[in-house]
Amino acid sequence: MKVIRLPVIMLLASMSITPFALAQLNITDIAQGGMEAWKVKDIAAPTRYNVTDYKNRPAIQARSDNAASGLVLNKRIDLLETPYMNWSWLVKQSLPELQETTKQGDDFAARVYVVIDGGMKFWNTKSISYVWSSSPVGEKVWDNPFAGANVKMLAARGSESETKQWYEEKRNIYQDLIDYFGDKGSDKANQKSYRYIDMVAIMTDTDNSGTHAESYYGDIIFSSR
Repeated sequence: MKVIRLPVIMLLASMSITPFALAQLNITDIAQGGMEAWKVKDIAAPTRYNVTDYKNRPAIQARSDNAASGLVLNKRIDLLETPYMNWSWLVKQSLPELQETTKQGDDFAARVYVVIDGGMKFWNTKSISYVWSSSPVGEKVWDNPFAGANVKMLAARGSESETKQWYEEKRNIYQDLIDYFGDKGSDKANQKSYRYIDMVAIMTDTDNSGTHAESYYGDIIFSSR
């Protein structure tokens, strides 16, 4: 039998799946009606959320007048497969500078949450809230004034960013959980604690400061790199 040796590049091209394939999970899919799976959770008077188009992209409009409610998706996501969260957001009308580490100032023109649900062991619930701060950023991180150390607030954008302009964000959620809730000492222990998140939410809220904000959110996509 004559053995035909194909060049390596041809062998790689013939494979339907390669180790370099990018895994993606679009949990909003705004243009295709994906927001129907998201549910409103009211905390105070409701923030108004609408699916629309803004500056040439599908978006969720959020308008808050002394209000606080979020859009929540209950979905388990494996962070070993897709550790990166990619999203876009735009603040049309920002907030005055607030003391955001206090209960009176815990308002944000835009925030995106990820949550590990502790279930009956509520003390095991952990969350990171990526916020658009009303102050200059400098990547500030602090404990939520209502929930304490179980919710870490991370200022991803701030007052130095332009209003009415889309910004693209990318965070390694798995690594952020390790960094801000503590390294458990081994890969196995970290995976046990941080491998899965159970919920993603967006929220524009102004109930504590009694102010107004308008913001837009684009698709939220988890990816392998």
